[in-house]
Amino acid sequence: MAAPLELSCWGGGWGLPSVHSESLVVMAYAKFSGAPLKVKVIDNTWRGSRGDVPILTTEDNIVSQPAKILNFLRKQKYNADYELSAKQGADTLAYIALIEEKLLPAVLHTFWVESDNYFSVTRPWFASRIPFPLSLILPGRMSKGALNRILLTRGEPPLYHLREVEAQIYRDAKECLNLLSNRLGTSQFFFGDTPSTLDAYVFGFLAPLYKVRFPKGQLQGHLQRLSNLCRFCDDILHSYFRLSLGAFSCMNRNQQQIDLGEVHSHDSTT
Repeated sequence: MAAPLELSCWGGGWGLPSVHSESLVVMAYAKFSGAPLKVKVIDNTWRGSRGDVPILTTEDNIVSQPAKILNFLRKQKYNADYELSAKQGADTLAYIALIEEKLLPAVLHTFWVESDNYFSVTRPWFASRIPFPLSLILPGRMSKGALNRILLTRGEPPLYHLREVEAQIYRDAKECLNLLSNRLGTSQFFFGDTPSTLDAYVFGFLAPLYKVRFPKGQLQGHLQRLSNLCRFCDDILHSYFRLSLGAFSCMNRNQQQIDLGEVHSHDSTT
């Protein structure tokens, strides 16, 4: 019998199993590879560190960061890439690097730095899942951490000022979305009819951007005009995460555990 695999992650909303991109990457990969994860959703009773979320816990290991978690799952024989060619494997690494370099800074800015989005959506959502009084402190720290991460990768000459950085990261992100849209084309997944690691990463970073309702969303508006990427997200949600928003909300309130191996694509919505 395989050792139990428990994933601690941020929960869902807006029809998503998680609104946190890195948590969603791992959840999607687990679905694609058949890894039987138990998902423990963080709520205001959580006493662990949130800085490393998502966290995979087994009998003998604690693993954080999506890339390390996915590598661990592959070593446990849960491999969503076994049908890929060597070239497709190399393309996967290249596109993931592109997403992290070009798309991630704009996603962080949309959620954590754009003030209207942060104060009306991001901060209230995360604060409601953090125990008092940390709920007054941690969202602000997470916002500063996101800004520092953006400036670390983009705040170099000739982009000295935040306004210049913002303009550049959104240009880069829109270009990245266009490249992903062109690569996907009319295919169901990026390498044909079977989802792989690249699909998990693209879904993880695009689905929150696509579904969360922000007052300001220039990148969101650009994504919504790329119909094949929106269809891609909708298809994965429908086929692999057939739980309703109400079920996710209930899960968040009660910190219930969901066995990802037991929620199949043919399950009816609740």
